Amino acid sequence: MGVSHCDLLISRATIIAMETMLQTGRPSTWEQRRDQYTLTTDPARLDMDVVYGYLSRAYWCEDIPRKTLERAIERSLCFSLLEHENQIGFVRAVSDYTTFAYLCDVFVLESHQGKGLGTWMMQGVINHPELQGLRRWHLTTRDAHSLYRKVGFVPLSQPERHMERFRFNMYKIKKS
Repeated sequence: MGVSHCDLLISRATIIAMETMLQTGRPSTWEQRRDQYTLTTDPARLDMDVVYGYLSRAYWCEDIPRKTLERAIERSLCFSLLEHENQIGFVRAVSDYTTFAYLCDVFVLESHQGKGLGTWMMQGVINHPELQGLRRWHLTTRDAHSLYRKVGFVPLSQPERHMERFRFNMYKIKKS
C-alpha cells in the first residue's frame, strides 16, 4: 500500500513540530484556515483582553485573576480562533505531549456561535501534530456535551477510577 502525498505532508509537519519541541521546549506555531477564520497557536496573535474578558465571567473560572490566567496560558498549548485578526474563540490544552491532554477554557464568543466554529476549532485541536498518539484526552463541561461528542469524547468509562481535588469558587472575589 502506497503513501499518499497528504500522508507525507502530515508526517513532515509532525516531524518539524517535534523537532521544535525538542530544541526549544515549546511547541512550534501552527495554524489552519477556513474562509475568514484562522485557528492558531501563535502566542503573538492571542488577544489577552478578549480571552480574559470572557473567562473572568465564565462559570468555571469566574473572577480568575488576570495574572493567574496569564501564567496558565504561558504553560499551556493555547489555540486562538480568529476572524480575520479578531479573537473570537479559545482553547487551552495542558499536556505532556506524549500520553495525556486536558482541554479547558474552551469558548466561542456568543456572537459567533451557531456557525460550526466550535466543532471546527475542536477538530483542529484534536488533529494538532504535537497532540497525536495521546492515550487519554480529558475535559469537563456543564453544558457542551454535544459539541465534544462530535470530536469523539464520551462519558468516563470507569468513573470510579477518577478522583479530583477541586476548590470550587476559588477565584470568586468577595463583595462587600
